[in-house]
Amino acid sequence: MKRALFALLAAVSISTPALADQALATSKNCMACHAVDKKLVGPSFKDIAKKYDKSASDKLAEKVIKGGSGAWGPVPMPANPQVSADESKKLVAWILTQK
Repeated sequence: MKRALFALLAAVSISTPALADQALATSKNCMACHAVDKKLVGPSFKDIAKKYDKSASDKLAEKVIKGGSGAWGPVPMPANPQVSADESKKLVAWILTQK
């Protein structure tokens, strides 16, 4: 019984961060324009992860908050002032794992 409980807790603790970050992306309206694996209005998170590496994290976190244009075509990414700096860093870290 203890082993089953431990295995369940381990599985939850391993899978929760990914779910929490997708939940954060959903709650901050990222999923209105982006999807994990397909282009919507903006590029997929998988395509973003392929294009950028961890060294671009700070630049991308700033772009999440301030918006930007030109990196993926003519449609600009709007500013997202509802996203805090910490949330933005967490979102970018999660996005960059979506390879």
